[in-house]
Amino acid sequence: MTARVVLLVTSPRLPAGLLSAAAWDAVRRHPVLTAAENELTTALRLAGADVTVVPERPVDVLLDAIAAHGTVIWLAGATGDEELARQLGLRLAREPGLAELELMYGSWDPAGARLLDAVAVMDRLVSPGGDPWKRAQTHATLAQFLLEECYEAYDAIAAGDLGALREELGDVLLQVVLHARLAEELPEEQRWSVDDVAGGLVEKMIRRNPHVFAGARAGTVEEITATWEQIKRTEKARGSAMDGIALAQPALALAAKVLQRASRAGVDLPLPAAPQGLKDVCLDSEEALGAGLLSIVARAQAAGLDAEAALRRAALSYAGAVRAAEGVADPSD
Repeated sequence: MTARVVLLVTSPRLPAGLLSAAAWDAVRRHPVLTAAENELTTALRLAGADVTVVPERPVDVLLDAIAAHGTVIWLAGATGDEELARQLGLRLAREPGLAELELMYGSWDPAGARLLDAVAVMDRLVSPGGDPWKRAQTHATLAQFLLEECYEAYDAIAAGDLGALREELGDVLLQVVLHARLAEELPEEQRWSVDDVAGGLVEKMIRRNPHVFAGARAGTVEEITATWEQIKRTEKARGSAMDGIALAQPALALAAKVLQRASRAGVDLPLPAAPQGLKDVCLDSEEALGAGLLSIVARAQAAGLDAEAALRRAALSYAGAVRAAEGVADPSD
């Protein structure tokens, strides 16, 4: 039988000892060599495997073990021990028939495994001895950066640049992980972690997609959306259609959301009367609408008015009127 060196690669992101059946058969049947002690070597020994740590000259030791045992297992480290594999491959190539080099995956990274790395790196950065700037931040001081990163991701989408989008989403994720890590430093009654964030998201996705997780009839996209909104209303227990609107969003987006929510709630409330000049804005196309809006902004600037602030006040005033029509008190009162 041809002698073999089996390079056993495992995922460092899974619990020690979580191996495939083929890997367990191999480590129980043949001697295991590795460069350093770790949780996996301990687990293998507890399961009855013969594990030897080889701190120096691993290639020579492997070749001696081949001569003695025929087949040996090299338990690769977290980086895969690529340099050892290269050196061993060259050595075996110079001595044909000595042994075969085989690669075996004992475990694989599950989808999303690198998120664990992101959490670990952020923990190191925020822990004592880490990055002073990140350790000094609060949810309030980071708020502007969360907005900026989301806008940059939006720009990448608008530009159709998927490579840039991948990077920008990483920056958004950084903000999420950093906020979650800082929350671990809060007083105990306020404390939460990235697991709480992820757990809440998972529960929400399962609740709001009964056609996927609860065997409900899928129906049309419109029906699925209606179900989502109904479940959301039940969860939030909102007294008004205006509850939950992000007030910090730009005024134009805020106005559109207020009008959309009012329409969905069936609140038939007339809009404030617009001056004659604004009524003449052409709505035949997006181009014409954009030109008209830009003209309004230019005229407002010329008159010393803040178009953004004016639209925000008008949108909030209309939202207050919707609450009044619903018979719900305005929380700002």
